[in-house]
Amino acid sequence: MKIINIFRQVKYYLKNYGIKKTIRKIISKIFVPQNVQSERQKYQTWILNNEPTKEELEEQRKTKFSFEPKFSIVVPMYNTPSKFLEELVDCFINQTYSNWELCFADGSPKENEELKPILSKDKRIKYKFLNENKGISGNTNEALKLATGDFIALVDHDDLVPTFCLYELAKTINENPEVEFIYTDEDKIEGTKDKRCDPHFKPDFSIDALRANNYITHLSVFKKELMEKLGGFREAYNGAQDFDIIIRAAENTSHIIHIPKVLYHWRVHQNSTAMASSAKPYAYEAGLRVIEDHLKRQNLKAKVTNGGDIPGVYQVEYEVEGKPKVSIVIPNKDSIKLLKKCITSILKLTTYENYEIVIIENNSEDEKTFEYYKEIQKLEKVKVIYYPEKGFNYSKIINFGVKNCEDSEFILQLNSDTELLTPNWLEKFIGFAQRKDIGAVGARLYYEDKSIQHAGIGIGICDLAANLLTNTPQYAHAYFGRECLTRNVSAVTGACLFARREIYEEVGYMDEENFAVALNDVDFCLKIREKGYLIVYNPYIELMHFESKTRGYEDTKEKKERFEKECNNFRTKWREVLDEGDPYSNINFAQDNAQYTIRVDKIKK
Repeated sequence: MKIINIFRQVKYYLKNYGIKKTIRKIISKIFVPQNVQSERQKYQTWILNNEPTKEELEEQRKTKFSFEPKFSIVVPMYNTPSKFLEELVDCFINQTYSNWELCFADGSPKENEELKPILSKDKRIKYKFLNENKGISGNTNEALKLATGDFIALVDHDDLVPTFCLYELAKTINENPEVEFIYTDEDKIEGTKDKRCDPHFKPDFSIDALRANNYITHLSVFKKELMEKLGGFREAYNGAQDFDIIIRAAENTSHIIHIPKVLYHWRVHQNSTAMASSAKPYAYEAGLRVIEDHLKRQNLKAKVTNGGDIPGVYQVEYEVEGKPKVSIVIPNKDSIKLLKKCITSILKLTTYENYEIVIIENNSEDEKTFEYYKEIQKLEKVKVIYYPEKGFNYSKIINFGVKNCEDSEFILQLNSDTELLTPNWLEKFIGFAQRKDIGAVGARLYYEDKSIQHAGIGIGICDLAANLLTNTPQYAHAYFGRECLTRNVSAVTGACLFARREIYEEVGYMDEENFAVALNDVDFCLKIREKGYLIVYNPYIELMHFESKTRGYEDTKEKKERFEKECNNFRTKWREVLDEGDPYSNINFAQDNAQYTIRVDKIKK
C-alpha cells in the first residue's frame, strides 16, 4: 500500500508540477528522514510530559465553570466505517467536560445497520439520515440544522479528539468571554489511536499565512451566532469548504484565539489527505478559489497561483497601484567585488522601472572603491551619498540614507553583500507594502551553498532573536513547509527590508543609541508591530546573502563587548514581549534553536 501511495504522489507531482519540481520533492524526502525520526521520538516524550495525567483528568471532571457552554459537534457522514464511528463516539462520551451534543448527518446511499447500536450509546447523540448525498457542504449544513449549542465544533467522521478537548475549549471561553472563533493544534494517528505522530504546532492568527495555506484546518470552533452570520457551508467550494468558512470567519471577527495544545487527531488512511496530500487534488483547486474570492471581498486586487511543489500552498501577488518610487539604500565600505555583484544583479534583473540605487559611502579606504563610484554614478539609477561620521553605526547610516530619499514612497534596506535572484522582486515587495496593515516585508535569503540563511526572524530564541530555518537545504522542506509559506513573522532582517518611507517617520527611525550594530532590525520591526502593523516574510523574493563579509564578525574584544551590551539593551527594552513569546511561533517549540524542533520538557501551565 505504501508503494502504491508513493507512486500516486509521484504521478500527481509530475502531472501538476513537472519533472524539475518532482525531482526536488524526491530530493527533499531523501534529506529529511533522520530528522523526522528524531522529532517523532521527541513527540512521544512531549506527550508524556505535557498531556494530562489520570489525576488531572479527574480534576477536570470535577471542575465547574461559571459559564458552561454547550458544544455542538457537527459531523457529516458518508459511508463511515463502523470502527471509526465507534471510536469517535467513545472519545466524546469519555470527555471530561459533559455539556455537548453530537450532530450527525448521513449522506450515504443506504443506512448502515451496524451503526445503530453506536448511535444509540448516548442521548446526546443526534442522527439524521438524508436519503441522498448532498456533498460535503450540504451534508454538513444538514448536521448544522441539528445543532442547539452555544459553539459549533467541526469534526470529520474518521477523526478523533482527546478526552480533555472540550474541557480546554470551555476553559478558554471562560477566560476569553468575547471569543468567537477558536482553533487548536493537531496531530495524526496511524492505524491505531495510540500511534500518534506529526504534530502541527501552529502560530497564533496570521492572515498572510492563511492566505497562503489553510494552516488552521482542525480543530475549528465557532460561536453559534458567528456561524449563523456566515450562513453555513457553500457547495461551490467543496473540497475546501472548511477553508472557505474559516477565512470568512476571519473576515467577520477579530475575536480569534489559538489554543497551543493538541486537541485534534487526524486519522491517516489511504483516502485521507493526511496520508497523501495528492489524494484530493480538486480540494486544492477549490482552495485557490477560496483565496481569490476572499481577496475580492476585501477589495484587494491580486493574482493567486499555486505556490510551489506542496499542494495547498498558494502565492498571492498583489497588484501594484500606480508607479511609486523605490529607493534601494545600500551602506558600503570598500569590498567593491561584492558591491559590484549586488548592483549588477539589480540593474540586470529588475523588471520594475521607477527605482534608484542609493549607495551610502561609509569611510572606505581603497582608492578602487572611489573609482568604481565615479563609474557607477554615470548610470541614471545610481547615486552615492557620503555618510559624514567616522565609525560604523548601522542604524545611523540607514537613517541618514532614508532622510536623503525624501522623494521616494518606499525604502528597501539592502546589504552590499547580496545578489538578486528574483527579477520582479520590487513588484512583489510593493504589492504587499501598499497594504495599510503591513509595516515591513522581508525576503528569502540563501547562503552560498543555497541553503537558507533567512526565512523570517523569531523572537525569544535564546532569550533574544534569530533567523528562522537557517541551513535548511535548498530543496528540502522545513517544518510544515514554513520556508515556502508567505506568512507573518515578528521580524525580518535588515539585510533586505522593504517598507513605506512613512513607517520610518512613524516609529522614530532605527534606534541609533542602543542598537548601532546588533538587533537594530529586530528592534525596528518590533516598533512597527507595536504600532499595530504586520511584518511579512515573502519566500518568493529570493537573494543570495554572503553574510557579514563586508563588516566581519564579532571577533575582537571590543566588538564582543559591544554585541553583549546591545543584546542586554534588547532584553531590557523588550522584556515583556520576550516573556509573552513569539505569537508566530508556538510554546511547544524548543527555545534554544530556530528550527521549529519539539521541546521535550514539561511546559509550565
